[in-house]
Amino acid sequence: MCAAESFPEDPGQPGSVTSEPGGLLDVLSVAAVVLDADGRIVLWSPQAEELFGYTAGEALGRFAGRLLVHEEHLELVAQLFTRVMAGEGSWAGVFPVRHKDGGTRLVEFRNMRLEDENEDLYALGLATRQATLRGVERDLALSTRLVSQSPIGLAVVDTDLRCVAVNPALERINGLPAAGQVGRRAREALPFLDTDAVESAMSEVLATGVPILDQEYVGRTPAVPEEEHAWSVSFYRLETSNGRILGVATSVVEVTERYLATAEAAQARHRLALVADASMRIGTTLDLDQTARELAEMSVRELADVAAVDVLDSVLNGRPPTDTHQGPAVFRALALAAAHPTEAVRAADPPGEVARYEADRMVTQCVNTGHPVRVPHLGRDDLASIARSPEAATLLAAAGVHSYLAVPLIARGEVLGALDLKRTRNNPAPFTADDEILAGELAARAAVCIDNARWYQQVRNTALTLQRSLLPQQPPDQPGLEIAYRYQPALAASEVGGDWFDVIPLTGDKTALVVGDVMGSGISAAVTMGQLRTATRTLAELDLEPAQVLHHLDRITDRMGQTITTCVYAVYDPGRHQCLISNAGHLPPVLVRPDRPPELLGLPTGAPLGVGDVTFHTTTLDLHPADALVLYTDGLVETRHHAIDERLDVLIGLLGAPLRSLEETCDVLLHELRHPGDHDDVALLMARVRPSGS
Repeated sequence: MCAAESFPEDPGQPGSVTSEPGGLLDVLSVAAVVLDADGRIVLWSPQAEELFGYTAGEALGRFAGRLLVHEEHLELVAQLFTRVMAGEGSWAGVFPVRHKDGGTRLVEFRNMRLEDENEDLYALGLATRQATLRGVERDLALSTRLVSQSPIGLAVVDTDLRCVAVNPALERINGLPAAGQVGRRAREALPFLDTDAVESAMSEVLATGVPILDQEYVGRTPAVPEEEHAWSVSFYRLETSNGRILGVATSVVEVTERYLATAEAAQARHRLALVADASMRIGTTLDLDQTARELAEMSVRELADVAAVDVLDSVLNGRPPTDTHQGPAVFRALALAAAHPTEAVRAADPPGEVARYEADRMVTQCVNTGHPVRVPHLGRDDLASIARSPEAATLLAAAGVHSYLAVPLIARGEVLGALDLKRTRNNPAPFTADDEILAGELAARAAVCIDNARWYQQVRNTALTLQRSLLPQQPPDQPGLEIAYRYQPALAASEVGGDWFDVIPLTGDKTALVVGDVMGSGISAAVTMGQLRTATRTLAELDLEPAQVLHHLDRITDRMGQTITTCVYAVYDPGRHQCLISNAGHLPPVLVRPDRPPELLGLPTGAPLGVGDVTFHTTTLDLHPADALVLYTDGLVETRHHAIDERLDVLIGLLGAPLRSLEETCDVLLHELRHPGDHDDVALLMARVRPSGS
């Protein structure tokens, strides 16, 4: 059997007696030289030629000392050679050697005696350049120190992906000693990681040689199994100087703090997005029940399995919320929502019902203190502090309610009620401090909407009462005129506006007719309207032309800071059968005559009151018996979905119907032109000339 037949067919596999050569000896380029007993060179390796400069033909047979050693070192070399050949041990050291080019090289030697079968003695010298050897030593020392002392976890796996080395830092990071990792694959030693992804990355780097950098992995280590950690892992292929693949080096940096900060930032962004979404979804109307339903539905979508919105009954009864106190609380349930069918719904108060909760109940503690109440892990006894009755507590237990959170509904510093949240077995995670913050933000926005509905209703009622008190209650019966009027506040649940009308008796049986519109709404608009109505009445007493009246009103309005007020002012003189009329940016009146179609008066429009330094014009209009003027504010004809010209045509069409009484006509106009939910109020004034003598 030849020698080759004794080797396995696949060197390098387990059981092989040979393997691929390493590259370190190639880096060192170790030269071999053999001397006989007399010191003559009998063997000369190619590396020796590279190191000393002499070819084998130039070196063989020559005395090594005379060829390679400077004259002053010959005696020392002879002594060392004699000692080695005498069997007194090998010799190692650095020696200056003469190169063929005349220069000197520092060479590190290992010299030893050899003996053949004939008992002849030889000297073997192994040599390499000192600079090369020192460089390798420094690199090795540096690598060793870096690996052992680096805070970065380092590991090396072979081509079978089995760990062959780990440094102390990686032992600490993984919570495993080196013995628990060396010789094992990642899936065997590190089950707390996504080892399929780790080994896939290693295989890819082995195959391609392209590093994979900064891959993030998340898991729990044996050292701290209750906490989640994150690592940034990079993979590099290891190769020798001659290109042989050794395996993969892995560097591991713990980035748990960065991961948690990133996760917290992502959670904060999600919370902000959710709050922004809630701002659009909650409080879409000023309807209390609708707002509560929107809050409950948003809560079960993001936070809880069951959500209830309960408001203190005193708030809904018009009494102001009380300061935080101790004692029982009476709630009215407004909304209830569930993420899935659950027995916990049956344990809650149905919307619309009033329930009294004693001071020891958690929801009562929430509204009494004005602070959230959070119980991450509920015990059996805790359910009794949540439920309205023992039967309800049994239902909560059957539903697997395990975590509870109640946050107060606070608006403008007052507690209005509470948002009540529960998690069942369908959501095993307990409520956290972040959940408490998010629930508080949702509740805060909903509370403002709830309070707005209550506050706006109060303000609307106040403004409406004020406005009605400022408008004429019963216009006087004026000579030569039949009068009818209507005032209708906005039909939507919003504030009243500043529309007004007036009928003012003047000297000489004349009558002033006024319709105006203060832009804006609420008490401010109503007060401004009252001031302008008073000013108009005062100016009317001076018997000025309509244009002059509007001129003075313009200056008054400008000083009041109210720049958007429109007005029509007309004076009817029954003796002359004439009407003088002037317009300040208002919609044109309609003239209705028995024998002609109704028409919009083509008056100079003028600018709204308050602009300042505007010229107003007075138009003279002849009026005959049965002729009628229709003055109105824009709330009668303007809508969001129709052009104003189209709506004015509808108004003209309604006024062109067969003759009715003025009262009847006012009712028809409001019925046909107004719609539920209109967001503006209306002042309507009609004046018809009576026949002479009536």
